[in-house]
Amino acid sequence: MLNIVLIEPEIPQNTGNISRTCSATGSRLILVHPLGFSLDERHLRRAGLDYWDDLDLVQYPDSGSFLADHSRDRLILFTARCNRNYYSLDLSREDDLYLVFGRESCGLGSDLISRFQDSCVRLPMKEGKRSLNLSNTVAVAAYEYYRQRGFSTLATNDIIADAGAQCS
Repeated sequence: MLNIVLIEPEIPQNTGNISRTCSATGSRLILVHPLGFSLDERHLRRAGLDYWDDLDLVQYPDSGSFLADHSRDRLILFTARCNRNYYSLDLSREDDLYLVFGRESCGLGSDLISRFQDSCVRLPMKEGKRSLNLSNTVAVAAYEYYRQRGFSTLATNDIIADAGAQCS
């Protein structure tokens, strides 16, 4: 299973969008507190729309608790403060993988990056740019995981009859 881990997310709309990505792909969302918002916040629910009830959601009170449970698991940390690109990873053989993302304002802490330095990756971007939006980065990373697995657990050719049905 793919696990998307958000360490202290700050913006409810990003977490809502990520919850939608997780629901659509069957990935688990792990939220590590403190959060910069309430899980009841309307912006969070609106961004996740009707996907929120389907979400496999796990919460940890802090990063120490998360690491106590998962430091021996395969953690891939996404940070702009490294030189290794995400596409260099072979994700096709991992049965239980944790993709870890930091706060919107400052990313992952230096201590975490140092501790898991060999597991840090980044998305390439134009020189001088700080980062991509968190929900976009999560979507790119999640779909890379499923692409490397041939999208075997996702429907790739079903036509969704009611997609956009309210649009005319």
